[in-house]
Amino acid sequence: MATLSDRLSQVPPSPIRKLVPFAVAAKKQGVHVYHLNIGDPDIKTPNVMIDVLQKWDRNPISYDQSQGNPDFLSALASYYHAIGFSFIEESNIQVTTGGSEAISMALFAACNPGDEVVVFEPFYANYNCYAVVNGVTLVPITTVIDNGFHLPDRKTIEDKITDKTKAFLICNPNNPTGTVYTKEEIEMLVGIAKEKKLFILSDEVYREFVYDGKKQISLLSYLKDMPEQIIVLDSLSKRYSLCGARLGCLVTQNKGVLDGVLHIAQGRLSSGLIDQVMATKLTDVPQSYFDEVLTEYQERRNVLYEGLKSIPGISLPKPEGAFYTIAKLPVEDADDFAKWLLTDFRDNNETVMVAPAAGFFATKGAGKNEVRIAYVLNIPSLKRALELLKNALEAYKGKK
Repeated sequence: MATLSDRLSQVPPSPIRKLVPFAVAAKKQGVHVYHLNIGDPDIKTPNVMIDVLQKWDRNPISYDQSQGNPDFLSALASYYHAIGFSFIEESNIQVTTGGSEAISMALFAACNPGDEVVVFEPFYANYNCYAVVNGVTLVPITTVIDNGFHLPDRKTIEDKITDKTKAFLICNPNNPTGTVYTKEEIEMLVGIAKEKKLFILSDEVYREFVYDGKKQISLLSYLKDMPEQIIVLDSLSKRYSLCGARLGCLVTQNKGVLDGVLHIAQGRLSSGLIDQVMATKLTDVPQSYFDEVLTEYQERRNVLYEGLKSIPGISLPKPEGAFYTIAKLPVEDADDFAKWLLTDFRDNNETVMVAPAAGFFATKGAGKNEVRIAYVLNIPSLKRALELLKNALEAYKGKK
């Protein structure tokens, strides 16, 4: 009998999706499930993009260019110019099939098998997947709920750097914590990377989702000083509610990286033609769209934060950006509780789905009584989901 590779068994399941079979079973029983487990927004995609689909008349649907559709590359460059980075050229951009491919390409470009990448946990769970696929070891530095998951001091970070360390991998604003790193934190990482000659891989998918007047500090701001070391990972999925279009990009001024990832892109031929043609309309999306979306998410954040704080035993920092939070629950095992929500708990034939936070940590045992919650539902649905969570915790406590 043929044997599978050892690597395959090392790829971890997604903590966001691993409970899906239980949700599917609940729905087959007629149960309504409120999904707080996955960042799949209910915000509408801009009409100018939908119009492209409705008017599509190109036949056949062909491959596109491996670097990216020229018009889409131009639109992306215009976007970066509009947010203050006029030095970004089309030649600095590689279109990727979702932000996920950008992550994988960046790890492949920066690291040899066995190299180490420093991450701050909890971190986006799919970093684990792509680290294994690329033979990279993630070295976690734990951040804590008590200070809103902000970065530790410089010495704590430097103590994790070894001869095998090749890069930092950060997400700002952060998925899963909702943390927005300060300018001082970013400059500390930039200083360490410059001194130690490390790459910084900066996942900036949630750049626009920052609340309370705060501002995201993009690593693009430091690209001129560190053109060989900074790789920015981006995506259209959340910015334009285009999760299903699977479009992202990798941005750098490191020509070696760009040449190499283009070879990978040539191997997978191209990202989707229809998706890219639709996304060229990003320059026609009015500012009012982004203003309304930001207002809506900040209101949802407020509802979620106040609602969770009112439930006895729950603790959490106030999310500063993205549309996620990590909350500590009054349970011993959040994984068991999340599964029980789907298999046993019913309130008026409804239940709620959350993502156990342990899967967002690399340190064994960390996050065991925490969950990640995505506030991607409209406010009435969010309020009902919070009511269900409160009732479920009371029932679960009685069960135990």
